Amino acid sequence: MLNKIGFIGTGIMGTPIVRNLLKKGFNVTVYNRSQQKAYLLEKDGAIFADSIKACVKDKDVLMTMVGYPQDVKEVYDEVLKYADHTLLIDMTTSSPDLAKALYDKAKEKNCQMLDAPVTGGDIGAQKGMLTILCGGDQEAFNKAYPLFEAIGSNIYYLGPCGNGQYCKMCNQIAIAGALSGAIEAISYADKMGLDKSQVMKAISAGAAGSFQLSNVAAKAISGDFQPGFMMKHFVKDMGIADESALSHDLRLEILEHVKKMCASLDDQNLGTQSLLKYYESVR
Repeated sequence: MLNKIGFIGTGIMGTPIVRNLLKKGFNVTVYNRSQQKAYLLEKDGAIFADSIKACVKDKDVLMTMVGYPQDVKEVYDEVLKYADHTLLIDMTTSSPDLAKALYDKAKEKNCQMLDAPVTGGDIGAQKGMLTILCGGDQEAFNKAYPLFEAIGSNIYYLGPCGNGQYCKMCNQIAIAGALSGAIEAISYADKMGLDKSQVMKAISAGAAGSFQLSNVAAKAISGDFQPGFMMKHFVKDMGIADESALSHDLRLEILEHVKKMCASLDDQNLGTQSLLKYYESVR
């Protein structure tokens, strides 16, 4: 059984994932660049590591949830110095090409590598109800499945390494349209003098209903812009999707427009619902 887990990246998503692994009886050692965030998980039963080496050494599995593709690359450059027959699982939303490159490097070190980005936001992470989109070898996926069951409720094996990231890009492309549509609708309602909350409830019950409308837009209406998913990370994801699409001669015009709107916002550390501020700024 894979019981000794190392986990790197204890932010908005990583922290609740670690807590759910601990609740299911896994032995989890944690490391974070800002060490205080990892240290706080000791009270939940995690073991604090003060270096990547300490987090990786003698572990059955090493899981990562960091910010950007460059962070993933830097972390795994270090991880692969110490990993030995380790199952490596990167849950960061990152570049499909990087996922493929890391798969090859891991194989050279007698390690297995999965790309397993997630969707469901901080609430899904807290409830252990994430959707997990996994690419890599079937054997490695089968080994990792008990871990995925501890943190997710919808678990998909999508084929070779990189396919998890490609599927996550499909998710982010769909969100771009749904998010902008929901925010644009409530901006229009406000301009027409309607009660935004009432409009949201009314149209959520029909064909326009979506998670973005009933949850994300609802936060915007209430003035809550705290991140369940940071805008800067959404902009990063849209950039990855756009780049990979263009490399395959596909133009994603709606995504490109939404990315431009989102990237123009001053505070990129707010949640994606802060797209409302774009519409308020152009009045």
